[in-house]
Amino acid sequence: MTDIAPEAAAVLAFILGLAFGSFLNVCIYRLPRGKSLLGRSRCPNCDQPVRPYFNVPVVGWMMIRGKCSECRNPISVRYAIVEALIGVLFAVCVLKYGVTLVAVKFAVFGFLIVGLVFTDYDLHLLPDAMTLPGFVIGLIFSFFVPVGGTGFLERRWGYWFEFLPFDYRAPGMSLLAAVLGAAVGAFFIWGVGEAYKRVRGIEGMGLGDVKLMAMVGAFLGVKLTVLTLVFGSVAGSLAGVAAMVTVFSKRVQRYSGQSARAWASAKLVLRHYEMPFGVFLGVMALVSQWYGDRMFAWYLALYQ
Repeated sequence: MTDIAPEAAAVLAFILGLAFGSFLNVCIYRLPRGKSLLGRSRCPNCDQPVRPYFNVPVVGWMMIRGKCSECRNPISVRYAIVEALIGVLFAVCVLKYGVTLVAVKFAVFGFLIVGLVFTDYDLHLLPDAMTLPGFVIGLIFSFFVPVGGTGFLERRWGYWFEFLPFDYRAPGMSLLAAVLGAAVGAFFIWGVGEAYKRVRGIEGMGLGDVKLMAMVGAFLGVKLTVLTLVFGSVAGSLAGVAAMVTVFSKRVQRYSGQSARAWASAKLVLRHYEMPFGVFLGVMALVSQWYGDRMFAWYLALYQ
């Protein structure tokens, strides 16, 4: 517990989040490229070091008006967006959960998810350097912050934990819920990808998505992991249909309305099109974390 006012704690969390958002930008750019996280930030265009006062989160990007101070090439507004997003996320966690381990847990979860979403969007990669440590961190947090769904587990398999001292039974059930959540998320994505590969003869899902869902399950447990899978699959499917329609319509214009020829060309393009599925899973994981319990309560209320 702490005597600090919630608003003051949120402001401090926001400032801390800005700093972590700046570091996350470094991770997003360097980790997939195999570069060290140490060393000064550099312009992605001319590779010149960024001056220290331009490294101030959000403000630094505004000071240079989105252009490198040396080569004047544009620097993506995404850098400022990531910094602001993590700042807001940290502040909201503190406002909702107070200065507690729960707030820390979901701030860390949001930090990892935002980094993975932007990395997958940019490069269609989900770095092991984020997913695997994230999975372990999620399991560790589950021992101190209860994961949802332990009530069902306790009714079904609670006797497994009777050998533990009473004070450790609830953390043990929470850890089991996290492990099961990770298993459900990972094996579902792996199974879908394997089935697609056998039917189509090409890779449909990368192992990065499998590791991402293992991490999500470790943080959220079975119930919210299933919700993430459902919402992520629906969002990904809608985006896939939109991509198909867009590609086909462009091919129709190119081939002057010859639909058969346009469709054949579109299939060739779509066969090698890579959908960054991790983007949809990551976004929906955050939605599930913040609103999943309300959604389940609303759904169950329909049958009462």
